[in-house]
Amino acid sequence: MQKSLRKYFPIFALPTLAAFTIGFIIPFLMGIYLSFCKFTTVTDAKFVGIGNYFKVFGDRTFLHALWYTAAFTIVSVVLINVLAFAVAMLLTKRIPGTNGFRTVFFMPNLIGGIVLGYIWQLLLNGILANYQKTLTYSSKYGFWGLVVLVCWQQIGYMMIIYIAGIQNIPGELVEAAKMDGAHGGQVLWHVTVPMVMPSITICTFLTLTNGFKLFDQNLALTNGEPSNMSELLALNIYNTFYGRTGYEGVGQAKAVVFFLLVALIAVGQNWLTRKREVQQ
Repeated sequence: MQKSLRKYFPIFALPTLAAFTIGFIIPFLMGIYLSFCKFTTVTDAKFVGIGNYFKVFGDRTFLHALWYTAAFTIVSVVLINVLAFAVAMLLTKRIPGTNGFRTVFFMPNLIGGIVLGYIWQLLLNGILANYQKTLTYSSKYGFWGLVVLVCWQQIGYMMIIYIAGIQNIPGELVEAAKMDGAHGGQVLWHVTVPMVMPSITICTFLTLTNGFKLFDQNLALTNGEPSNMSELLALNIYNTFYGRTGYEGVGQAKAVVFFLLVALIAVGQNWLTRKREVQQ
């Protein structure tokens, strides 16, 4: 069996490896090179060194988008995970209609980001109209509008992951804790949470990276208005690359910085939460 696997491994692996190289590795490396160039198309790229990166960190809109995205990600990660975990705990109880509730909570995740953005734009602007305001009146309205939208979309998905983790907790552990006199809060913090740490790792990773990479919803909900003050990083990069003539290289440099930032944060988060798993 092992000999057969080794014999036919290249047949199955090489097409996938070739597709991955052509579709990801080569464009990625080309993108890094173009971040050091001034260009309008890939055929007229002129190397300019690190000048594009100086422009990146001299761009106030980029720095504002960076801090705006960081604040949005922190708030959304906390809210999504806390609420998803709470809903998962509730829906693992013996409540009639549990499967129906799970389906309802999960359904928003099936709707595309652009569609969600326009739906919530209509809903939130309708509410704010009572106060003579709109989502684009202030970046604060756009911020909390995005938080509401993303929470509504992602809580159901994270809930499914938490439910899987909770259902894998051995019943004997919970029973033993209760027999030792632990009340509900103690069982939650000393048994349930430690045992679902793998699920917490996954959900935190997904919500963290999704928060930084959010684009569709931001574009549809506010499009960065007013005056780019509700612009997240992905939308800022898009507007730089496609909306400012001669700034294609700067937009590409922003994309490289963006990749490094998200990769660093995601790896750090994954290491910290996995370390917590080992300790349990």
